[in-house]
Amino acid sequence: MASASLSVFAVTDDWVEATVRELTRWAREHDEDLDDDGARILLELAAGDLELTAPDQLTAPRLRALLLDVFPEVVVASPDDVPLVLATSRTIVDFLDETGTVPPDAAKELRVELDQLTPEFTELIAATDAADREIAADVLARMMRDDSVDVTDEAAVEGWMADFGALPEEERFARTAGYLPETADTMMPPVRPAPLDKVAADARASGLLAQASALAGWVGERPAPGGRLTATDVLAAVADLELSTPRWDRTAVGAAAGDIPEVERLWQAAVAAGLLTVAADRAAPGLGLAIVRDGDDAAVLDVLRAFDAAVAAAAADLADRRLTPFDVVRRELPGVLIQLYEQEEPSTSAELFDALMEHVRMAYEVGDEDLWQTVGDYALTLDLEELAEWGVLAGTEDGYELTPLGVWGVRELLLADGYTAPLVGELADGTADELVSGLAWHRPATVDEEIDLWLARRSPETAAGELVGVMAGGGPGVRNLAAAVLHRVGPSAAHVIRAALDEPVVRPYAALWLAHNGDTAAAPDHGEILWIFADTVAGLLETAEPAEAVAAAVGDTPADLDLRAIVEEMWRLDHPNVADVLRALGDHHPDKEMAKAARKAAFKARSRPGAP
Repeated sequence: MASASLSVFAVTDDWVEATVRELTRWAREHDEDLDDDGARILLELAAGDLELTAPDQLTAPRLRALLLDVFPEVVVASPDDVPLVLATSRTIVDFLDETGTVPPDAAKELRVELDQLTPEFTELIAATDAADREIAADVLARMMRDDSVDVTDEAAVEGWMADFGALPEEERFARTAGYLPETADTMMPPVRPAPLDKVAADARASGLLAQASALAGWVGERPAPGGRLTATDVLAAVADLELSTPRWDRTAVGAAAGDIPEVERLWQAAVAAGLLTVAADRAAPGLGLAIVRDGDDAAVLDVLRAFDAAVAAAAADLADRRLTPFDVVRRELPGVLIQLYEQEEPSTSAELFDALMEHVRMAYEVGDEDLWQTVGDYALTLDLEELAEWGVLAGTEDGYELTPLGVWGVRELLLADGYTAPLVGELADGTADELVSGLAWHRPATVDEEIDLWLARRSPETAAGELVGVMAGGGPGVRNLAAAVLHRVGPSAAHVIRAALDEPVVRPYAALWLAHNGDTAAAPDHGEILWIFADTVAGLLETAEPAEAVAAAVGDTPADLDLRAIVEEMWRLDHPNVADVLRALGDHHPDKEMAKAARKAAFKARSRPGAP
């Protein structure tokens, strides 16, 4: 099947700086105030995160993604910065319009989009700033606790803060780094590791290693001008090895191995794995061939790290030419595998293609949608089938999922790219702080397993003491997770938890634990039940969108609990987040009367003397 072309701009490394120079000159000529550094940041984010390769690719949907998705995740900004960011964005649009970089209709759409997203951007930056401040407070509290500082002792806290502020900046950063939460962009959910001997056995039997080894054995010693096979040898390899080449466009055969994508992919994998060596325009067998035959498990897995080269091959080679749907799917294939890595259930090829297209529409000029629905879908199907042949994917009646070899390979790819990709069981020997922080990234299917492993390493009394300390110094989200672990601590820890009744933010949870373990005299009173509910919703709001947090809280509410009564009373609570909780319930509770009651209560909470 001949591949159809997809029109995109050639990638240039300096378009951002060139645009900033022209923008600065234009602003000066038009007496426009311009934040040069702010403009550069916005354009660099457009180039890096949205993969724009020229300023005329800035569309209204991409502007929305830039300001509402990318900017808040990457840039530390406060509400005071919002007017300047929006003004800089508007100046960029004016520049693109008046210089003819974008057509007038496109410029009009950009201005309309900027007006429409302004309220949402303003609210988003305020919420992000508040969350950052809460994280900073939580980090400082944990650092003080580890330094044996009583966080309830104001003088001790002030003294610690003064000493910490006097440290050199590099030392402050180094001490803080270990306490910062991982960012969602680079944090993967934990996976269960397969035994390495199992992974190595699968690697030895994989179609990728077999095909790359077969190509290397066929090549032996022969010319490789420019580090590639000649066109004659490429064609001979296809015939002799009986390689399937559905991506080969026979109308465009030239002199490079890249003209037959299947051969190019195997060639790059063989060279990266050391199955072949290329020097002085000649190819020769590499040490990897002997390792595949006779090497131990660790050595074989080192060879299979060519998985990265096979999957993500040729991205640089594609930068200077027009891209086809086959090229784009190949370039974006690592993202498809990461999606499978993150999901608990298999995904159909249609689901994977829909997710891929969302990204492609954002990052490329797609042009003909019908073309993509046929050629793009076909290209992805070929790649998925090939990955299954390699032993990386397994097809099920519900779709595709990663095999143990695939999980190992994708994790290696993630680690090489700077992601954090934990394994189930890695928290077992950590502190309670590390456990609670790590559990935030676990899937429901692995949370219980991780908690059991952690509890098995320490006595109930020790576990309870560590958890109470975390709850006393942490925010709502930390308390929620730590309380869930504490609930599974054995009854022999009762004396430790009874002592925690003196900690104001721990007391409601400690009383609930004691009541569940037979001490009815310590049962939480009505106000403490309300406090736990408010704390639970506040914790959900730290990591989920308000609508999702409310849905989760309402879904977990016991049927015999009168939520309307709780909402109407909650405003009186001495909880720092009670107004935010009530506002979320007012904005997103599905019952209109309940939502109305929550909004009224939120107003009362904010109007109360001494309210935060």
